[in-house]
Amino acid sequence: MSIPRLQLAHITKRYPSVVANSDVSLVVQPGETHAVLGENGAGKSTLMKIIYGAVKPDEGSVMFNGQPVHIRNPQEARALGISMVFQHFSLFDTLTVAENVWLGLDKSLTLNQVTHSITAKAREYGLDVDPARPVHTLSVGEMQRVEIIRALLTNPKLLILDEPTSVLTPQAVEKLFVVLKQLASEGCSILYISHKLHEIRELCTACTVMRGGKVTGVTDPRRESNASLSRLMIGAEPPELEHHERQPGEVVLRVQGLTLPREDQFGHDLDAIAFDVRAGEVVGIAGVSGNGQRELLFALSGEDTRAAPEMVQVAGQPVGRFGPAHRRHLGLHFVPEERLGRGAVPTLGLAQNLLLTRTDAVGRGGWIDVKGLRAQAADIIRRFNVKAGGPDAAAKSLSGGNLQKFIVGREIDANPKLLIVSQPTWGVDVGASAQIRAEILALRDAGCAVLVLSEELEELFEISDRLHVIAKGRLSPSIDRARATVTLIGEWMSGLWVVHPIRETPAGSAPTPALPQRGREQGRGSEE
Repeated sequence: MSIPRLQLAHITKRYPSVVANSDVSLVVQPGETHAVLGENGAGKSTLMKIIYGAVKPDEGSVMFNGQPVHIRNPQEARALGISMVFQHFSLFDTLTVAENVWLGLDKSLTLNQVTHSITAKAREYGLDVDPARPVHTLSVGEMQRVEIIRALLTNPKLLILDEPTSVLTPQAVEKLFVVLKQLASEGCSILYISHKLHEIRELCTACTVMRGGKVTGVTDPRRESNASLSRLMIGAEPPELEHHERQPGEVVLRVQGLTLPREDQFGHDLDAIAFDVRAGEVVGIAGVSGNGQRELLFALSGEDTRAAPEMVQVAGQPVGRFGPAHRRHLGLHFVPEERLGRGAVPTLGLAQNLLLTRTDAVGRGGWIDVKGLRAQAADIIRRFNVKAGGPDAAAKSLSGGNLQKFIVGREIDANPKLLIVSQPTWGVDVGASAQIRAEILALRDAGCAVLVLSEELEELFEISDRLHVIAKGRLSPSIDRARATVTLIGEWMSGLWVVHPIRETPAGSAPTPALPQRGREQGRGSEE
């Protein structure tokens, strides 16, 4: 037997309101890709932060390459050969990609050398990253690529990946898996956290299952099914979604001729975007991260008010120049892709975070009904099974998946007429994902119009009635979910579609375009 690359023994970490890790032991061999599987709040991320030196354990020991180590900070971890890609990105918004990467590397390197290294590594692994871009101009998918490249540039002996594919497209995931398999073949050990069970079965050779901060089992995921892994993780299989066919109602959101120049040099111009979302339907928008989703969401939510009034209409009213508060008054509620910073204020409690989009507890004269606010937050925590230390728990104290459940729950609980959601189940475990998707479908069945932007095609195929694709600031025609295929949507994600004359459809239903033809005609269409 070879000396283990990493050996944890009896790790325990306590916080005032919860025991995050309790007597956890884990062994990772050289060249092994080892999954850590568990529900949101099971203690996975805390354990990874202990290995990386970002959190100090209360009890237990860590051995690396057969030697006992006390890793006091991430700098010491990197010196040992341990790198980590966090689920919540550790990037400075005002710095460029190259400057962010430079901060974590050998200080003997110049910024110019780091820039060239990023470009070379991005080309080698097929991860599209511009070293000169400020981080605040990146989408979450692009930030994910930066984190991955930063970790790869350290030539790690142990690479920790916390939900690395949560905002990557299927094509990007395939490329990343090639990279990871190559690293493992060269002797690099990988600790892999993901809620995507099919990824764990494809990539990993061992799997440690955690529940409530404790290890409940170790298995070889290659010998398991998605259903058996789900039972190990949550004690049951996620329920099947019920997708009831229904006739959509009146148009609630109408976007017509939405054309906006980019606000910064790294963004995308929006080019004649046009689509409708009707009451009682879910419309999905797919696309590779950084193709105009951010700009479109800003224009729809009211954060960007440069559009002509009639370009964005909610419930028949032109709102292109109105801000978020006015649009919420018309029934539009919005879940952004960035949880911390836009979806929630990290240092405020969950009850206080309700005030970002809810005014139920604000009375005349601006007085806040604190008791009512806490009761609202407690109800959302209970309804969406959010693991938190109560209504006053700071947003930043929650795991990523639990914070996502709270933010989505906050907007669903408002009974919106129009719900716009970006990345609804990013970093959420299979049970919670099923619950969120079921809640979205229940909203739809109750007559709400729902627009979902996601980079998970499986999710969009599961909950959408119709699909669009956004590419380079342009929007594809709409296609019914039943007629869409992964191959077709993948082609459209490259901008390869042709707008054919729209066929007539029954009154009240959305028009469906003819499918694109292949070959030279499709190529010409992408250039027009």
